Amino acid sequence: MPELYIGLMSGTSMDGIDAALVEFENQHIKLIASHSHPIPKSLKDKLHLLSLDSPEASLDMLGEADSHLGQVFSDAVKSLLNEAGIQAEKITAIGSHGQTIRHRPDLKNSFSMQIGDANRISYNTHITTVTDFRRKDMAAGGEGAPLAPAFHQQVFYSENENRAILNIGGISNITFLPKDKKLNCFGFDTGPGNMLMDAWIQKHRNKSYDNNGMWGASSTADQILVNSLMQDAFILDKPPKSTGREHYNLDWLEQHLQNDQQNLNESQIQASLCSFTSDSVVYAIENFLPKIDTLIVCGGGVHNSNLMNQLSKKLIQTKVTSSDDYGVHPDWVEAIAFAWLAKQTINNKPGNLPAVTGAKEATVLGAIYPAI
Repeated sequence: MPELYIGLMSGTSMDGIDAALVEFENQHIKLIASHSHPIPKSLKDKLHLLSLDSPEASLDMLGEADSHLGQVFSDAVKSLLNEAGIQAEKITAIGSHGQTIRHRPDLKNSFSMQIGDANRISYNTHITTVTDFRRKDMAAGGEGAPLAPAFHQQVFYSENENRAILNIGGISNITFLPKDKKLNCFGFDTGPGNMLMDAWIQKHRNKSYDNNGMWGASSTADQILVNSLMQDAFILDKPPKSTGREHYNLDWLEQHLQNDQQNLNESQIQASLCSFTSDSVVYAIENFLPKIDTLIVCGGGVHNSNLMNQLSKKLIQTKVTSSDDYGVHPDWVEAIAFAWLAKQTINNKPGNLPAVTGAKEATVLGAIYPAI
């Protein structure tokens, strides 16, 4: 009998909440409806300050942001159900990723913090809510990320070819899906996705993203700068590995720009950031993955034609395509994945892949907040 779940995703770019209504029946997954919900500017400003460890941030700000975001997630669910014409009691559970404030798998006492009060989500929507997916994996010795590869394996696996799934959100992560089932599926963060390009165009053009990559495509990348960025320790480190805004941000970029004596204009830097993003993905594929036949791209970066063209040109022997060609809209893959993760938790099944996160074992993820 089919079951309905909702997945909520707010990524590192903080450009809004993706809400996906998903039907599961046996091994079949179907996206029923989707909704993009805005995050109020006042809340988004607080989230940025908290994630960058700004002197303006405080415990009170953290607590208020957690409560406010829980309410906004609730509103996203209500809007989704209203648009779909489906009642809340039809939904088995919500899977909420939450908003990452800090992700520090590199510390001795590693941790990952996502906020968006699930008590408020479950109370306001009257739907059981699953959240806090990352910390059980970290308790088992993993990095707590990426978590989507287990879902990628179920949806995109092929017995005819080796595939890799590249999600380009704020951060880029990749999943290797071998056609030989005796081999492990594995994945890791490759480095920045849209994060640096978005931050740079926000600062200099007051735009939230580079539409179709046109600003970056209007200039030529500076290879000296790109080579400098590519020496970043995270790029060169072997997986398993994960990263976030606490590493890749404008302060990090400015340090590199100060070391580069070239006088570059703003569009040259945007072009260089696009080239760096594509190069970091290519480096990961060529150094850490077996040979792949097809690279399936999802996430907001799939709409950056400049970035996609660069990936196609640099991966000559690999077919580069969108997840849309496989029946899954690229904008909704991550939200669908957290609906799937909620289903795994509700059914007491593991949601992590130890070969991906580095955990000692597969484990059931998340905390369950029952409906009222």
